[in-house]
Amino acid sequence: MTMTMPLVDAPSRPGGAGAEIASDLIFEACESCSEHDCKNVLRQAGLRPTRQRLMLGEILFAQGGRHITAEMLHAEATEANMHISLATVYNTLNQFTCAGLLRRVGVDGSKSFFDTNPTAHHHFFVDGEDRLLDIPGPDTVIENLPEPLPGHEISRVDIVVHLRRKQS
Repeated sequence: MTMTMPLVDAPSRPGGAGAEIASDLIFEACESCSEHDCKNVLRQAGLRPTRQRLMLGEILFAQGGRHITAEMLHAEATEANMHISLATVYNTLNQFTCAGLLRRVGVDGSKSFFDTNPTAHHHFFVDGEDRLLDIPGPDTVIENLPEPLPGHEISRVDIVVHLRRKQS
């Protein structure tokens, strides 16, 4: 089986169609995400705009497309004088992901990044530097995918290509 990536079928999300609209709004229009913009986006995604969600949403989406871990976001919130627990950061990131506003990217068994671009695309991960980067272009081709189990279909394939600096 040969497949040209990205697969465009998104996994079903609890937010339904509203989540798809909201993720489009976040990705396209929230480069300077004000509190008002974030309130609207959260409501359209089916999320109540709580104080914590608004604070974290402004930090997450104000810089445009980015890849961030919960620990990185917690550190940014702390630097901005926001008193918020790491558990609340994790919960909020998971809620944003379920609503379609973020995409979780697992780079190994112990680390996940959250991508503010929820569209289907692939990534490079730079080992030793903890950097996640988008792979440019939509033409990644995967050959010889296994056949799905009976009664199942492939909904998406995520590729994370690990890089390391060349040894001189």
